[in-house]
Amino acid sequence: MDSNSSTFSWLLLLLVIVPILPLLPLLFTKYQKRRARPAKLPPGPRKLPVIGNLHQLRKLPHRDLWLLSKMYGPLIYLQLGHVPTLIVSSAAMAREVMKSNDLDLCTRPPLVSFKKLSYSYSDVAFVPYGEYWREMKKICIVELFSTKRVQSFAYIREEEVAEMMRSIARSSSCCRSINLSEMLVSLTNNIICKAAFGKSFEGGSKHEQMEFHRAIREAGAMLGGFFIEDFLPLMGWMDVLIGLRGRLERCFLKLDAFYERVIDEHLRCDGAKLDREDFVHVLLQVQKESSLTKDQMKGILMNILIGGTDTSSTSVVWAMAELLRNPKTMAKAQDEVRTIVGRKGKVDEKDLHQLQYLKSIIKETLRLHPPAPLLIPRESMRQCSIGGYEVAPKTRFYINAFAIGRDPMSWENPEEFFPERFMGSSIDYKGQDFKLVPFGAGRRSCPGMLFGTVTIELTLANLLYSFNWELPAGLVKENMDMNEAFGIIVHKESALQVVPVAGPAPWLSGGETLFQD
Repeated sequence: MDSNSSTFSWLLLLLVIVPILPLLPLLFTKYQKRRARPAKLPPGPRKLPVIGNLHQLRKLPHRDLWLLSKMYGPLIYLQLGHVPTLIVSSAAMAREVMKSNDLDLCTRPPLVSFKKLSYSYSDVAFVPYGEYWREMKKICIVELFSTKRVQSFAYIREEEVAEMMRSIARSSSCCRSINLSEMLVSLTNNIICKAAFGKSFEGGSKHEQMEFHRAIREAGAMLGGFFIEDFLPLMGWMDVLIGLRGRLERCFLKLDAFYERVIDEHLRCDGAKLDREDFVHVLLQVQKESSLTKDQMKGILMNILIGGTDTSSTSVVWAMAELLRNPKTMAKAQDEVRTIVGRKGKVDEKDLHQLQYLKSIIKETLRLHPPAPLLIPRESMRQCSIGGYEVAPKTRFYINAFAIGRDPMSWENPEEFFPERFMGSSIDYKGQDFKLVPFGAGRRSCPGMLFGTVTIELTLANLLYSFNWELPAGLVKENMDMNEAFGIIVHKESALQVVPVAGPAPWLSGGETLFQD
């Protein structure tokens, strides 16, 4: 939700609430009676009647919660409307939630946007914990995101990255700036669509393709947006009044039409011999051997499309932005990739395991700019103990990966972009070390992590190998806009405009030029 619509929503909320404040305590009594308050709650700020602490979450909740953690500690209690909520902001507390008490805290809260876009919880990311989730998780891990399956899509990633490099090379010959953010969204979307659907999005004009990209980003904004019904159920009608329900419905219908078309196309050519299978073919094969429905397929495809496109492109944008602000780090990374890859002309996936400094840059980017800074919220299924406090069932949990990555108890100079901190370190983002949890941990960690990270590595490696990079004339690194735009995926608010330097690559001899058509 943008700042103007957010401000309007809050003004309208106040205009409606103020006249009926005397009646609200009576209306919400039943919710208070249902919940047995634990004897001792974690610390947290004082709350207002009815809305609790909702007023303290503004445009960028992960930053607001990070600031509150500095005041109240790594485990904070908030009352968000009628929802008791715990905010986790340290590695120690994250370990308790996602490891020690993972089984008690691994379900999802029933949020409006989750339900709609997941086809009433027919997916794997937003579905409540239970037997159905176990079945969907098994399909994702065994059939869709196994190491062998991810490696089988290497040709797609390499072809699409090479095409983007050729496009940049054409622009670099004119020495003009390019919108790298837009190019990266298009790249990752094409990779995901080819892997999932067998082809990139064919929307005709560039404008229509960007409209499709915007629909994906709109879905991310809806999934991370503020719906009043999620916190004040008796006032859910306000979501309709301010237009949020309509926005969600339009977003759903646009993406649903795309899924429907792709699945129908695959069904029409079901008997055709395929050189390579995509995700839809795999799901249709699974359907023949199980009771998988079309809505369940669409729910999984939604997870892949929304989660895979924005997370990868956003991470590469943040990495390039940080490198432009730290030229010595960029030069060191370029020296590594150019030395290891040599005169081959491009970086292949088989080269990636040697690029240790590049991997450290990506870890440092994910530490400072986790794609989903609050992860996907969890909900307690039964009473348990976290940090010495008793937690009641139906308590909502937000793990603030943004705050964990900036915790001075875990990181020296946490605000500094310093990839060297990971050189020679065993710290990784795969869910075993709770200082770095951009993809979550435990049962609800992201099953598509391998697919996403290899896309990030291959793209960033080729950008650094193939070109030198400058900021547009008149822009200095100290004045770069690093503001964030909030959604379930937090991307850079302004597009990253950069100038790729053309000409023979300095590490090649004989005037050889990369990515010639």
